[in-house]
Amino acid sequence: MPHPTTPASRLPHSGIREIVDLALASTSPIIRLEIGEPDFATPAHVVESAFDAARVRSSYVQTAGIPALRDAVGQRLTRDYGVAAPLERVVITHGAVQAVDAIMSAVVTAGDEVLIPDPAWPNYEMQAILLGATPVHYGLRAADAFQPDVAEIRSLITPRTRAIVLNSPNNPTGAVMPPETLAAIVALAVENDILVISDEVYDEIVFEGRHVSAAALAPDHVASVFSFSKTYAMTGWRVGYALLPAWLADTVTRILELESSCVSSVTQAAALAAVTGPQAVVAEMRDAYRSRRDVAMSILTGAGIPVVKPEGAFYLMLPLPEGIESRSAALELVDAGVSFAPGSAFGRNAPHHLRVSLATSEEGIREGLSRFLAWRETADRSVSAASDSLTV
Repeated sequence: MPHPTTPASRLPHSGIREIVDLALASTSPIIRLEIGEPDFATPAHVVESAFDAARVRSSYVQTAGIPALRDAVGQRLTRDYGVAAPLERVVITHGAVQAVDAIMSAVVTAGDEVLIPDPAWPNYEMQAILLGATPVHYGLRAADAFQPDVAEIRSLITPRTRAIVLNSPNNPTGAVMPPETLAAIVALAVENDILVISDEVYDEIVFEGRHVSAAALAPDHVASVFSFSKTYAMTGWRVGYALLPAWLADTVTRILELESSCVSSVTQAAALAAVTGPQAVVAEMRDAYRSRRDVAMSILTGAGIPVVKPEGAFYLMLPLPEGIESRSAALELVDAGVSFAPGSAFGRNAPHHLRVSLATSEEGIREGLSRFLAWRETADRSVSAASDSLTV
């Protein structure tokens, strides 16, 4: 049978997953700094709530999510960000990835354009491609502390632009968008009647200052996406949620019905316990990530490596010696006993960076960066030797 030519056939493989697979297959111990997954256990009271729910009954529930959970996250958004979040505008999803997919599916069709940050979590581009749309990249550059240029975004908007994706705190850079930049981009969206898809899954992991939610700025033009995965160390539970414009909520709910019927009643019970229960664990994890960031910054700046200081999430972008490409470096470093995600996995603007995940122990970060610095000395000598041979 001929290979079908469909948008799905153009989906790239994940450059992150390539390194993950190598690290998992390695017969030698690997310091894992490539995976964006908290190393903390899910809080005990959350796990117990899931057990209690499973003992009673596991059943189909509302497609948009159980009302108690939708109400709880709506109250949380109103309390923390001053945004109106009535029940009918909140949906519960299989992680943030399903929320982004359903929202994009509701507003984007073949031939449309979606503005996407670069570097960025690769799923944004993959989802746009799957819909037959064209991803249009706006740059996040180290020279600008990985902040977007509002003028560049304005220049990229065309009559075919249907959505602008924002991500703050950002994966992979750890950058937190200043409120005035966020407001300017949202204003552009309103001016051009474009939807902002605001990925805010790291909203509780901000090290200096406070997160500002885009949904509070223009409720009719912003769909904000959140997750329990990072905030409560619940990656495997697969629960996310979105706050949607009123005109979009029903369409997204119908797409969720098609994709999954509903999120598990057991995991929703766990999520309800997380958002309504003790919150001290959230601050404890955030403080741990901040401490790990400071350790990593101290090691790298002490070695003379210019690193942009991340203000949130749990990532750091590590520049490579001049002339060294990130994928080849990441592959070599697995052999050296430490794994990083290559910058090339996140787009075109960070081909000479590695993403360092700070979601591992301080001891692991120290040892992993020590192995990187040892590798870097060898890489520097190799680049220097190659350069000398060209000048002879």
